[in-house]
Amino acid sequence: MKRYIVTLAGLLLGLGAAASHAGDLAAGKAVFEKFNCASCHGADAKTATDPSYPILAGQHEDYLEHALRAYKRGAAGTAATANIRKNPIMGAFAAQLSDTDIDNVAAWLSSLPSDLAVRK
Repeated sequence: MKRYIVTLAGLLLGLGAAASHAGDLAAGKAVFEKFNCASCHGADAKTATDPSYPILAGQHEDYLEHALRAYKRGAAGTAATANIRKNPIMGAFAAQLSDTDIDNVAAWLSSLPSDLAVRK
């Protein structure tokens, strides 16, 4: 019985943590529109204007958050040992984003349908 209660408590804590990390989807869409991300990644975030630009729709939320924070660190001149990404265009955009903006836009992009999404 103790093991059952501990397992249930762990599941509930995990669900609570997952819900607290979920971004505001409407705010995420607003960030995408405000910074004109569609100009490179497409209005649907999966039809990029150049084939070398990544598809963002349906990408894993944590990956998108990590990438945007790495661009932000790169733009700030953080040491290369701090897991940075150097790209003048993405760095300039990411530097303007707050942590909340990053969480929200990553949540919104990951919620979009695409071939990257996990099929259920």
